Amino acid sequence: MNIPVHVGIIMDGNGRWARKRGLPRVEGHREGAKVTEEIVIAASKLGIKYLSLYAFSTENWKRPKEEVNFLFHLMYEYVKNKLSLFLDNNVRFRAMGRLWELPDYLQEGFKEIEEKTLHCDGMVAVFAVNYGGRQEILDAVNRAIKAGEKEITEEILRKYLYIPELPNLDLLIRTSGELRISNFLIWHSAYTELWFTKTLWPDFTEEEFKKAIEDFKKRERRFGGIK
Repeated sequence: MNIPVHVGIIMDGNGRWARKRGLPRVEGHREGAKVTEEIVIAASKLGIKYLSLYAFSTENWKRPKEEVNFLFHLMYEYVKNKLSLFLDNNVRFRAMGRLWELPDYLQEGFKEIEEKTLHCDGMVAVFAVNYGGRQEILDAVNRAIKAGEKEITEEILRKYLYIPELPNLDLLIRTSGELRISNFLIWHSAYTELWFTKTLWPDFTEEEFKKAIEDFKKRERRFGGIK
C-alpha cells in the first residue's frame, strides 16, 4: 500500500505527561507544541498531502478557564512565531472548526498565517480548533438548508463542510493509550485505519510517527469489498 494521503492525529496526553513530572498541566501543552513542529516537518518530508491535528475540541471548553486561555495564547504564539516553519517546508496552514467562537486575536492570527502560506503547494497542515465532528456535520446541514438545497446527498453535504476539499482520512493516530476517536473527523473516518500508541504526546517522536506510517503501508484496505 502507498503512503497515506490524509493522516489525522489526536494529540493526547499532555496533562498526564506534566502530572507524572510534578509540573503544571500547561507545561505539558508547551512541550506538546514542540512535538507538533517536529511531526509537521516529518509528515511533509514523507510526502503526506494532508495532516490534520486535533488541537482543541468543542468539548475542551469544559476545562478550567485558565487552561483554556493558556491554550489559546499558546496557539497564538505558535502561529505568530512559526511562520518560517511552514514557509521553509512549503506547508500550507489551515484552521478548521467553529473559529468564529474563538477570541478575536486568535481568529486574526489564524487568518494571517493562512494568507501568508496560501501559496505553499506542498502539504496542508490542518489545525482543528473548537472542532467537533458531529458539530461539523450539523453546521454543514444547516448551511445547505440555508443555501436552499432541496435534497442533501453526500456530494452536496461535503460542499458545506468546514474544508470541502479535505479528503477522507486514511490513517488516524492517537497517542496516550486511549482507544477512541473522540468526535474527530467523523464524516471523513468511514474507512480510516486506526493506530494507537500508549506514548504520551510530548514523548511522541518522528521515529514512532514513521512506524505508524509503515504499519499503514502493510495493511490491506477493502472498503467493504473483497480482494
